[in-house]
Amino acid sequence: MRDFLKRHQIPLLIILLVLVVGLVYSVNLRKKTTTTLFERAVLTLTEPLQGQIDRSGAGINGLWSNYLWLVDTRKQNLVTMRSNRELRAQLLAVKEVALENQRLKKLLDFVEADPRKVLPALVVAEDASSWARTIIIDKGLRHGVREGEPVVVAEGVVGRVIKVAANSSRVLLVTDASSSIAGLVQRTRTRGVVRGNGRELTLEFALRNDPVEEDDLVMTSGMGGVFPKGLVVGRVAAVERNEFGLFQQIVLAPVVDFSRLEEVLVLMDSAE
Repeated sequence: MRDFLKRHQIPLLIILLVLVVGLVYSVNLRKKTTTTLFERAVLTLTEPLQGQIDRSGAGINGLWSNYLWLVDTRKQNLVTMRSNRELRAQLLAVKEVALENQRLKKLLDFVEADPRKVLPALVVAEDASSWARTIIIDKGLRHGVREGEPVVVAEGVVGRVIKVAANSSRVLLVTDASSSIAGLVQRTRTRGVVRGNGRELTLEFALRNDPVEEDDLVMTSGMGGVFPKGLVVGRVAAVERNEFGLFQQIVLAPVVDFSRLEEVLVLMDSAE
């Protein structure tokens, strides 16, 4: 401590002198209404130091105010971002409900327009491998589902039930290669057999001279005892007639979007 005082005795004396002068000046300022020669000298000597102190204080105060403003702004931004996320989530939920209502309304319209007994079901799984194209629905034996029953949506035919468990069933899609449905062209009544080839359908055994054009609808004919008559299967996408041959080659585009299936209907009393 002594070494420190010895090394800095001159600066310390100056600081002490300034403090004493300031104290004396402050006392005199409270007691007198006029400025003496001594007070003028003190003002002159301390003015640069006081100005520097004032400027430093103002700078520190400005920095602190800016810091507090930035902190408050960041909090407000975080609150706003959180509110935006919540609003987006609510908007998506409302949109999802609206889309579901649209799908269910189509199914309801189909049910009201068709006298057959139907069972609504949810698609809970799908198998789109190269070996089979099937889906799993959440209805089974306990709900009255039986093998062979048709499965549809409002747009048209989905497939038929091939396996039934207590609370679920496997449905073979019409696009599966092992699927076949007796069909006819709605406009011309040309008959044939609708088969799946994985993603599309073909109408086989349609006579080469029968009038079939692109965009014609193909319906179930009711023959075969599985699918009732009048259900939409697909729409003609391409027609090819060779110079020789008994039948024409017809490619159908399914009317059902199998990649977006969520709710389906099982026609309960249509299978034999």
